[in-house]
Amino acid sequence: MGLGGTWDSAPYRPADIDAAEAAVQAALDSGITAFDHADIYRNGKAEAVFGEVLARTPGLRERITLQTKCGIRHGDGERPGMYDLRGDRVVRCVEESLTRLRTDHLDVLLLHRPDPLADPRDVAKALTSLQEQGLVRSFGVSNMSAHQIAHLQSHLDFPLVANQLEMSLKSRDWVEAGVLVNTSGAAANGFPAGTLEHCVDHGIRLQAWGPLAQGSFSGRAETEAERATSRLVAELAERKGTTPETVLLWWLQRHPAGIVPVIGTANPERIRACGDAVRRAPELGHEEWYELWVTARGAALP
Repeated sequence: MGLGGTWDSAPYRPADIDAAEAAVQAALDSGITAFDHADIYRNGKAEAVFGEVLARTPGLRERITLQTKCGIRHGDGERPGMYDLRGDRVVRCVEESLTRLRTDHLDVLLLHRPDPLADPRDVAKALTSLQEQGLVRSFGVSNMSAHQIAHLQSHLDFPLVANQLEMSLKSRDWVEAGVLVNTSGAAANGFPAGTLEHCVDHGIRLQAWGPLAQGSFSGRAETEAERATSRLVAELAERKGTTPETVLLWWLQRHPAGIVPVIGTANPERIRACGDAVRRAPELGHEEWYELWVTARGAALP
């Protein structure tokens, strides 16, 4: 999301391509070979500068997994922002993303947000056509519940492979939902029950967006709970010989659901700080994992 310069309609600059190339190289140096996009990021410029990097680097496309998302439309003049998963629009968005990314296929396409008006038969027809044409190899969803996934899957002859959700030590509804059952706090938790379990049982890879919590525990703490958690994260990082960023990613990776963090930063230094999450298995014990959770909650578990 951070690639491509500004969010307005101004064109990207050569410096934006250089910045994208530096971010990609930092990722590769860290062992990261999967790249996640969306057609709306920087109004398409994030994909476009990434395409410029691919054009500059022969052979890179064959070394990476390329994923993008579609389905969100920003507001334009009097038209409000909306979600749009009409089949013909999905196909058009993919074609436009392929052009910007300068590639002939996507490894994965995610449907970015649920569209209440989407007809799953129409969506399935579009996805099937994209796969048959060789334009997209696999499909998944983002920000969807178990029931929404199952409903769409019932119209497809191939499996959905991923569900990308906001998951971090700060955005904890996904884990809180599992322990608030039969408590007064359950009603306030918006995470759809059973979604993690559904994904695990059906081989749908859970991808975590925002896994570093926008720096809340690694330099941008605002609340007392965030400051206490930041201190604990720093202590654990020093004890384990790694970085605070890695500790935060380990907290997600330690969960048995097999969560894959999708880091959003374009800062090469911060990307490299995540490298141990690729190179080393999560080194958090049971008690350490819970200590991080309870500290971040700012209250004892029920």
